[in-house]
Amino acid sequence: MREIFFLILIIAAGLQFYKHSNPVSLGPGVMASGVPQQGRIRSPVIHTVDEYTITEVTKFQIKAKVLAKEKYYIDRGSDLSPIDLALGWGKMSDESVLETIDISQSGRFYRWRVKSFPIPRREIETHSANMHLIPANDSVKSDIGRIRQGDIVEISGSLVNVISNTDGWSWVSSQTRTDTGNGACELIWVKSLNIVTP
Repeated sequence: MREIFFLILIIAAGLQFYKHSNPVSLGPGVMASGVPQQGRIRSPVIHTVDEYTITEVTKFQIKAKVLAKEKYYIDRGSDLSPIDLALGWGKMSDESVLETIDISQSGRFYRWRVKSFPIPRREIETHSANMHLIPANDSVKSDIGRIRQGDIVEISGSLVNVISNTDGWSWVSSQTRTDTGNGACELIWVKSLNIVTP
């Protein structure tokens, strides 16, 4: 009897893992039509997390589709930001567009390739981005862990700059959606996160 009970537990755990790791498909159509929003912070807001000083630079909100999700364990930023999301909005939240784009993440970068452009190249560049997430609390950290590729998420917080108090190592957020390449990723102090996938 005990063996059957444990077998049921293992199957249930497996189903939960499958549910939370399997990509989400919502079908064609723009799922996040707005653009990311930034707002001025009148006076610096500073947080200390372990050896790091985190300075909020500008308020930030986004609703977007998760194009890819990557976990990091051993790089310099992983103790602050263990998960990156590649996010898309506008036509980059439309699965009929995304199915023609090969998307990957590694080394804290988001990369894409196409055989032919479903939308203009510049639209891909300005309507998608790789974002490093720093959870502001344990609840947000748990929510980030539940995100699946294909989900629609709403993130609210601030773009931040980070400096190590021990050796001066720094990590600086992009503050525009029009840049590409090294330094173009957003570094977000995530105060709230909602998974709004239907």
